[in-house]
Amino acid sequence: MDDRTVKGASDHAFQVLIIIILTALMLAAVLPFLLLISSSFSDEAALMQQGYGFLPRNFSTYAYKYLFVTNRAKIFKAYGITFANTIVGTTLALAVAPLLAWPLSRADFPRARALTFVIFFTMLFNGGMVAQYIMWTSIFHIRNTWFAYLFPNMVFNGFYIILYKTNFASNIHPALVEAARLDGAGEFYIYRKIVLPLSLPIIATIGLMTGINYWNDWNNGLYYINDTSLYSLQVFLNNMMQNMRALVSMSSGVGADLGIGDLPSISIRMAIAVIGTIPILVLYPFFQKAFIAGIALGGVKE
Repeated sequence: MDDRTVKGASDHAFQVLIIIILTALMLAAVLPFLLLISSSFSDEAALMQQGYGFLPRNFSTYAYKYLFVTNRAKIFKAYGITFANTIVGTTLALAVAPLLAWPLSRADFPRARALTFVIFFTMLFNGGMVAQYIMWTSIFHIRNTWFAYLFPNMVFNGFYIILYKTNFASNIHPALVEAARLDGAGEFYIYRKIVLPLSLPIIATIGLMTGINYWNDWNNGLYYINDTSLYSLQVFLNNMMQNMRALVSMSSGVGADLGIGDLPSISIRMAIAVIGTIPILVLYPFFQKAFIAGIALGGVKE
């Protein structure tokens, strides 16, 4: 057996091993979600008696009927608020963070190190939730406003700025900037025509992460929003889940006489999770295409 045959067999075995590992990781990601969907379409009593399964236990849509029949208008309004938060917030984050990171990545910017240290310091230490709450409510007055979803901990994310800075320093060659300057290009033109096109992979990646963070965010709504008309989807569903737990806890007393104990608490929780997850799963492939398309771009290499 010659070396080429041995090498070919070794490569084939390695490919098989990689396929097995990736398949296992894929199943680890997909199977819990299938279990979630199955449980949301299961009868409550069957879940209590038989447990969870990958196929619905006594197929039932009562959990979804309960959510959409009794709270249809509120859920659709919460969806609208969440979509607006995600779109506007992600757009702001992608507009602001790279603008700050680009000068920090430049060797000719004299205050780059000092400002980078300040941003990095905020990633390690902060004033705590109390100080943050006082700042946003007493100084910026965002309580019970739409801005409560947009700004706290979202638009100005130190970790993302450091990622942008590192990417710009590694992939935007100084020769490109210098050549553009010799041709008479200004700073904004260089940023718009050179920096952003060559940075599409990192922008698409951080845009995807930022959008998911905005979609899943419920902390800001919990801290700064108590007006039910401003509830986002995650805040509304979290509030509904808490109310459901309170109702179920009453079932051992007077709640049993009112039929509260018959509410499908487990399947409703699963349905709530599905309602909050499905839209982002539907939109994810579109963001993924933008990310893959940007990877093909390159720049000057030394």
